[in-house]
Formats: sequence, structure tokens, C-alpha cells
Amino acid sequence: MKKLLLASLVSAALLGTTAAQADDYVIDTEGAHAFIQFKISHLGYSWLLGRFNDFEGTFSYDEANPEAAKVSVVIDVASIDSNHAERDKHLRSQDFLNVSEFPRAQFESTSYVANGDGTGVLVGDFTLHGTTKEVAINVSEIGAGPDPWGGYRRGFEGAITFAPADFGINYDLGPAAETVEIFLSIEGIRQ
Repeated sequence: MKKLLLASLVSAALLGTTAAQADDYVIDTEGAHAFIQFKISHLGYSWLLGRFNDFEGTFSYDEANPEAAKVSVVIDVASIDSNHAERDKHLRSQDFLNVSEFPRAQFESTSYVANGDGTGVLVGDFTLHGTTKEVAINVSEIGAGPDPWGGYRRGFEGAITFAPADFGINYDLGPAAETVEIFLSIEGIRQ
């Protein structure tokens, strides 16, 4: 009986030390170590590039169980910045983002499928312009480790291409501009 009890305690101790828990991270927007950028064709002749300056978010990640990853991001769409004030004013208008009615965009993950090589597909609900759709973002882990200030950081990048019309943004910019690409570079600080 004592041997069985001792074996049970040792097994429980070993399982307790090998069971990993997800680490929670806050996306480092304060230190400007995270970016949400976009790219859309301008009449088929060049690319219009820009970014969203104000956003916040969190993620959870467990190296031993990446499929349990969770991500939540909220974007202030009025913070759109294409490096041209008049164009940004137009992008904020009812023709495009309609920020007076839809001031935020949001992404909430629902699943993550790891490929086993530091890449994977993050699936979730993306809300833009008052419309929510399921999207899949191809992601890659950039790295993780201690920072010079005594913290621990983890970074990912990802990209998604979608049609603004799918979210009710129907301003005609020509056939070359029917899709927009969003690029994310996210660095989180472990909490």
C-alpha cells in the first residue's frame, strides 16, 4: 500500500512539473514594438501603404500546446495613417471606414493550427465596418526570450488578404484594388 501511495505521489509530482501552462502577453504598442500595416493597389499602378497607429491586444501561448493559443486585438480605425492627411480624412469617411459609426475593428481568435515548424494558421472572428467574418491568418513565430529590462518577450508576424466589399466597404477603386493585405508584426511582453 505504501509503495502504491508513493508511486502515485511521484507520478503526480512528475505530471505536475511537465504540465505547462500558457503564458499571457500584452502586445507592446506602448514601446512601438508592434505594427498593423496595410497594402492596397492604387489603380493598378503602384501600392498604397499605411498603418493603424492605435491598437491594443493580448495573447496567450504555450510552447507545449500551441493549439491552445488565444489572441484578442482591438484597433482604433480612426488612427489610420497613409502619410497623407487628406486621403486619411477620406478613408475615415462614410465612403470607406465610416469611423463615426464604426470606431473599432476587432479580432478574437477561435482556433490555432500549428504546422510544427513555428508557423501556423490562426482562425478567428474579425469585425470591421460593423460586419463580422471568420478569417484565417497565416502566422510565423519570430522568436522569444528575455529582454534587456528583465522581462520576457515573444513575437509573431502574420498576413491576411481580404476584400473590403466583404465587410460592406464598397467604394470602387477599380479591379486592381478589390483586395487589401494586412500585415501584422506583434511583440508581446509576458505578464
